Amino acid sequence: MVAAIAVAGCARLPDPVERTRSTAFTNTADTRLGRTLAPMVAANPGKTGVYVLSGARDAYAARVLLARGAERGIDVQYYIWRADTTGRLLCDELWQAAQRGVRVRLLLDDANTKGLDEALAVLDAHPNIEVRLFNPFANRGFRLGDFVTDFSRVNRRMHNKSFIADNQLAIVGGRNVGDEYFGTDTIGEFADLDTLAAGAVVADVSREFDRYWNSASAYPVAGLVRAVDPARAEQLRAHWAKVSDSPDAVRYVEAVRDTPLLKQLLAGALPLEWASAHVVSDDPSKVLRDMSRGELNMLPRLQAALGDPARELDLISPYFVPTEDGVIALRTLVERGVKVRVLTNSLSATDVSPVHAGYSKYREGLLKAGVKLYEMKPVSQVKREHGVPGSSSGGQLHAKTFGVDRSRIFVGSFNIDPRSAWLNTEMGVVYESPALAGRLARLFDAPIPGSVYEVRLVSNGRGIEWIEQTAAGETRHGKEPETGVSRRMWISFLSWLPIEWLL
Repeated sequence: MVAAIAVAGCARLPDPVERTRSTAFTNTADTRLGRTLAPMVAANPGKTGVYVLSGARDAYAARVLLARGAERGIDVQYYIWRADTTGRLLCDELWQAAQRGVRVRLLLDDANTKGLDEALAVLDAHPNIEVRLFNPFANRGFRLGDFVTDFSRVNRRMHNKSFIADNQLAIVGGRNVGDEYFGTDTIGEFADLDTLAAGAVVADVSREFDRYWNSASAYPVAGLVRAVDPARAEQLRAHWAKVSDSPDAVRYVEAVRDTPLLKQLLAGALPLEWASAHVVSDDPSKVLRDMSRGELNMLPRLQAALGDPARELDLISPYFVPTEDGVIALRTLVERGVKVRVLTNSLSATDVSPVHAGYSKYREGLLKAGVKLYEMKPVSQVKREHGVPGSSSGGQLHAKTFGVDRSRIFVGSFNIDPRSAWLNTEMGVVYESPALAGRLARLFDAPIPGSVYEVRLVSNGRGIEWIEQTAAGETRHGKEPETGVSRRMWISFLSWLPIEWLL
């Protein structure tokens, strides 16, 4: 192990880096998407039309439709791109778009690309596709070596997520690319949220993409991985194309065929909510150095864009570690008369135990401060209890959205935890929309019975309990529901470790 780490430590990133600067196309008004959207955009000058993609299948279909509808350029930026059914199908959609002459720029964070080097090299070899890796690992085969020798850098990741077609339509939100984000029946499903946007904010999303694409941390994949010989490249391409014939892919092909999104969009009938909107994001150089509070950081800009709550603050964050400062800030709001409500994952739903450990030690303090606290059940359990077909193997809350006073709402990649605040880069959009913010607030006003546990202080003030609303009435749990002793002991142990800054 020591020898392997020593060898890995000798690996270095290319220096200097040869990268060609490029920017989003701005002359796209004559594209099919541009012509279709023009009357709606003209009728709402300076505004953004937004369509909420809460359903997993619709979210997948929307990405396919954007890839198929683009005529000039597709810009894609993600933290995770899985080599599973939906990941391969979307790879093939990008390839087919490039075959039509569309320029494709694919920017991926390198933390989750292990095993994808060949596929990325094949994509990058297409004359109309360029792939870049953000903050890459120098050692492609033994990444642990980079963590040991260059931890401060590789611990910082690009968590941004966007999908842009012809600089006319953009998808921004919490979803990465992978089966768990798009509602397969074979693995745990994430309950997530994206928005499809048209109009003014799209150009801002494109400028953010350009800023990351041309940054010092975005490395052309050709300088990092070996080229693939033509025979192997053809084999991989044939495999991508064949995926669409597999039983697992049929449902996604049907989802695209059956969705009304494309027909509504091309007919100018997509029900868009028009509102003022603002992109909020981190500077890409955030991953290169330690920062003082606020420097290059989107958190104060997000707070400014959402404004100071006067009546309500609703927070949905799957990974919620408020820290002591956050508890104080939320207590201050409650003392001013603001209703503060938080939804995060329960222990039975979370996929990151250390984060839940970091959250659990603040739970009682939040309740004593007057914060209303809800924890999401596993998605599959909610589906079973309501008779909805779906995954039988788990599933977690993954949406990141915050609402203020039923008038403004943020949708993006930002979690309320130290990692989002100080380590990773994040982005999202703030919509000044009472309609959208009101929808979020109503989720808290009347949670679906059986979908969440409400966490409360016990009546004697000693400890907490979980309240479950069921068809038979109210059920109280004195311990974290649907969990075993060993898991609860593991969480207790993790909560004592000095790792909060990593969460």
